[in-house]
Amino acid sequence: MAGFVEQLWESIFTPGPTPSLLIATNITFASLQLLLLALLIATYSVHFVALSLLSGGLWWAINWFAAELNAAKAREEADKARAEQRPTRQGTDDSETEVETIISESNPKTGSSEVEPVAQTGELKLRATEPLSESKSAASTEDEWEKVSENEKDK
Repeated sequence: MAGFVEQLWESIFTPGPTPSLLIATNITFASLQLLLLALLIATYSVHFVALSLLSGGLWWAINWFAAELNAAKAREEADKARAEQRPTRQGTDDSETEVETIISESNPKTGSSEVEPVAQTGELKLRATEPLSESKSAASTEDEWEKVSENEKDK
């Protein structure tokens, strides 16, 4: 019994469902079901039937999830074993993804013949550049804060 308790304690800190943790979970849920059955017999309350159904559903879901995790782990190990057994191709220069592109230099014209450049029809005006250190929004924000602080001083 002491060995089982030690294994249970260690399994808490081990990722995944361990056998000792599953055994403890199943014993706990079986005890809960027996307790709910005893309370149902003693009180004839429908509430214990509902609690028993909820507990049974959770018990089944935990066991199903643990089985799925173990199945996924087994598939992953089988895939890893297959990958290690698969022979690797060495010394071959042929690649299925290698593509050679031949560009002919006989047609030096580049671009599409369907698109023509648009001639400028008006004057372009350059925008005035402002120094980067202080923009209009920064100045206006400071002015707004000054107005707010002046209004607070008046009060």
